[in-house]
Order: sequence, then C-alpha cells, then structure tokens
Amino acid sequence: MISFSSLMISTLAVSALRYSAAFSPASSTFARRTVSSAIRMASDNDFDDFSSKVSFMFPGQGAQFVGMCADVCKDVPAAKALFDEASEILGYDLLQICTEGPKEKLDSTVVSQPAIFVASMAAVEKLRQEQGQEAVDAATCAMGLSLGEYSALCFAGAISFADGVKVTKARGEAMQAASDSVDTGMVSVIGLDKEKTAELCKTASEKSGEKIQIANLLCNGNYAVSGHMKACDTVAEIAKPDFGARMTVKLAVAGAFHTDFMAPAVESLKEVLSGIEIKKPRIPVISNVDAKPHSDPDTIKELLAKQVTSPVLWENTMESMLSHGFERAMELGPGKVTAGVLKRVNKSAECTNVEV
Repeated sequence: MISFSSLMISTLAVSALRYSAAFSPASSTFARRTVSSAIRMASDNDFDDFSSKVSFMFPGQGAQFVGMCADVCKDVPAAKALFDEASEILGYDLLQICTEGPKEKLDSTVVSQPAIFVASMAAVEKLRQEQGQEAVDAATCAMGLSLGEYSALCFAGAISFADGVKVTKARGEAMQAASDSVDTGMVSVIGLDKEKTAELCKTASEKSGEKIQIANLLCNGNYAVSGHMKACDTVAEIAKPDFGARMTVKLAVAGAFHTDFMAPAVESLKEVLSGIEIKKPRIPVISNVDAKPHSDPDTIKELLAKQVTSPVLWENTMESMLSHGFERAMELGPGKVTAGVLKRVNKSAECTNVEV
C-alpha cells in the first residue's frame, strides 16, 4: 500500500520530470517511462477501502485427500472440464490421482499444489451450478491460505485458469527441488501465543544449532514453524515440557516452506511468473505476504515470488477481513481448514463451505 506521503513524492516526481523534459528533448523517452512507472505504482492502492462483506476463502497445501472431487466431477460438467484442461497442461490424469491416489503421490508437493488449485476452482463451478451466478458474484473480496492465494487470484480474474495450473505446477516443482537439497520440515505448535512460539523457535535453534522460525501464523494458539529437521525435532521435544504447548504435530510437507530455505525456488518461480499475464483483480485479493489487497499487477507478481520465503500472515488477514464490514465467509475447496481458523478467531462469524 502506498502512503499519502509516498503518493505526494510520486506526484512531485512526475511534475519534475515533465518540467525537465521540456528543456531536454533527449531525455523525453526516459521521462515518459518514469512518469508511467510512477502512475502505475500509485494505482496499487485502489483497494485500500475494500469491503469484506462476503469473503471467499481458498485452502492451501495439506487440504488434499484421496477421493476428493469424484462426486463434483460426476455432478458438475464444468468442474470435470477444468480437470480435463488441467490434465492436458500437466501431462497426466490429475482427476485419477485425486480420486484414486495413491496418497503418497497426491501428497507430493508437485502434485498436491495443482490438485488443490484445480479442486478449488471446481468448487466455484459447483457453487455456480447449485446456487447460480448471483452466489458467485456476491463475493466482495477473496483470500487464500498460501497456495490458495493462486485460487483467489484466479477467482478474481487476475490470472487465467490455464496459467494458474502452469504456475502451481512450477511452484510445486521448484519448492520440491528446494526441499530436496536440505533436510527440512514443518511443525504445528498448538497452545502457545506468537511471542512464546517465537521464543520456542529461538531456543530450538540454539539447542540444535540449526534455523527454525514461525512460518504460518494461522491464529492465536495455532502456529506452524519451519526449519531444519534437527530444529523441528527439537521443537517437538521441548514445546510441551519446557514451554507449556498443548501439543505439536509434524506436518506432512516436503520441507521448510515460507522460510529462506525456499530461496532456491524464487528465481524459478519468477521466471514462470514473468511469462504469464496478471491483470488487476476484479475484487480485492488479500496477500499472504503483507495481509493487504493489491491492485497493481506487477506488485502482485512480485509478492507471489516473495510469498514462498515469507511467513503466511493469515492471522492478520482474518483480522483485516473482520474489520472491513464483514458479514459472512465461504470456503471453497477441499477440507475446512480456513473455516475452522475463522471460527477460532471469531466464534460468531458466519461461514459456509463448498466442499469437493
């Protein structure tokens, strides 16, 4: 989000460039480019006063399960068409893996990421068929948990479905490759606040000699930490007896997502993102990186690349959503993770699910 002072600076810069261009013909091309850049940057705050009256939420990696999407693809032709298109792009039968497994293959990062993306968009088609276009158009903003941000952006018209499949495939491959290079993982810590969880990570790092940090801020008392496997083991050992955590659960993921351990994946993802078109979303999509909606396509693209190494600020996203005229939410896709988190943040919040 650009502050008022930053906007004023951009405006002054534009005026100065126009003034200098009048006296320096050779610099006119540079001036036009810089003026265009300043105007483009200023357009990133179009959604500052967004409404969360009807919020659509999309799940992230881990929501997949063998058997998902079997019924929706039988009952909703448009959902089956999405899987057919995705399979053409991926080069394998995605629906068969979703419905029949094996579980190990569906759970792999390279398959689960496009699978959850396609399943989430199939849920949109289910909603459209069952409740009509009006139910789809009712959304005033969207958000997705980590990987789910791609589903939210596709729903909002910022990226095409085909490009979403291509990018989630590439993202999964890049993150898997980064995970394979170092023995890392993630652990869910239940029952501690953010400060205590950060202290737990610091102690585990000191004891193990390896890095670990908060990577997924779901809500108070539910944080996922990512790091070297030695540090993950240490977290699991000391969280309950030394810090009073209710429990810890090692997550079935390939590596330390949303930390610098994923840095090798960034350049690969940037290359793929550079080859696709991102448009201004038709409704606000709240970013995982800073818990704010963005309207500038280039900024969105930059944040998507940054997302793989940045902590997921879902807790902040929920707070933002609830403070912008929120009335009801809907989770679209496999599982009920985001709906469950919302209920933990606000028990009275209205939320329904379109499951697949």
